[in-house]
Amino acid sequence: MKHPGPLFTLLAGVVLAGGIGIVTLATGTGVAPVAGAAGAASVASTSAPPPTTSAAPKPEAPKADAPARADYAGRVTGGGASVAVSVRDGHAIAYLCDGKKVEAWLQGVTVGGKLDLKGAKNASLTGSFDAASVAGTVTAAGKTWQFTAPPAKKPAGLYRAAPKVKGKAAKVGWIVQPDGSQVGILTTDEDAAAAPALDPAAGTATVDGAPVTAEPISGLAGNGDF
Repeated sequence: MKHPGPLFTLLAGVVLAGGIGIVTLATGTGVAPVAGAAGAASVASTSAPPPTTSAAPKPEAPKADAPARADYAGRVTGGGASVAVSVRDGHAIAYLCDGKKVEAWLQGVTVGGKLDLKGAKNASLTGSFDAASVAGTVTAAGKTWQFTAPPAKKPAGLYRAAPKVKGKAAKVGWIVQPDGSQVGILTTDEDAAAAPALDPAAGTATVDGAPVTAEPISGLAGNGDF
C-alpha cells in the first residue's frame, strides 16, 4: 500500500481551512463581530448623559389675610402725587392727589383682597391689599402711577369737605400721611387749587374765610357722589 503523497496532504489542509471559514461565517463568531460589539458598548457607555438633579422650588411665603376694614396712605412711586385707600366690609374708596391740579376720587367693591375701583373721566385703580400694605396702579388725567402705601392710623388717612366758595358749592379732599404731612385740592366749578391746611386733630379747616368741618372717609358705600 502506498502512503499519501505530498499532494494529498496539501489538499487536506485546504479543505480543513475552508471548513473553518464556513463555520465562522455561519455562526457569526468571528473576531470582528466581537470587537464591534465591544466598541458599541464602549460608545454607549461614554455617550450616555450624566444624571441631573434639580433643586425643589422654594414655597412662597403665605400672604397675610386681607382685613375687612383698613385705611392706607402713601405716595406714588417716584413721588409727585399721593394716594389714600379706605376699605370697609367689601367696599373701598380711594383718592389720588398731586396738591395742584390732578385729583381723582374712585370707588368699587373688593373681593379677596383685590381692588378694582373706578372714577370720573376714566380714572381707575387696580391692586391688592393685606394687613401690611396696599399696592397697585392708579390712572387719572391721562397719567398712570404705581404705588405701595402702608396702613394709616388716625389722624392719618383720607378726608373731604363740601364748603361754599363765593357762594358756590366746592369740594375739598385731603390725604394726611402717617408722618403727619398732608396734601389736598380745593375744586370749584372754575378751577382747582391747593387745599387750605387741615387740622386733623380737630377735623377742621378754613375755606374762603369760613370754618369747615372735614369728614373722615370710612370706605362705606353711599358716602356721596365723588
